[in-house]
Amino acid sequence: MDTVEWLFRSRTTGRITVVQWPNAPLLAGIGVQAARWVFDPGGVWRTALEVAGTAAFAAWAADEVVRGVNPWRRLRGGAVLLGLVVSWLRR
Repeated sequence: MDTVEWLFRSRTTGRITVVQWPNAPLLAGIGVQAARWVFDPGGVWRTALEVAGTAAFAAWAADEVVRGVNPWRRLRGGAVLLGLVVSWLRR
């Protein structure tokens, strides 16, 4: 099996899988980000949206690391988790 097949082939279906329909945590994270950009709230609302968005993206990324259908999905989840941690540490 070559590297591309190993990286992208779904271990459950056998098909090449790069992206899938978003699951609930990813949709929630995207929705929260959209709300932040559209409404640009300040104060406690901004903080609440930041926390909710970060939690949603962290839940999605952790799920990808644990249950991703192929190494690509798991690596992508790990990269998002790492980015969230680095972002948090830089504050």
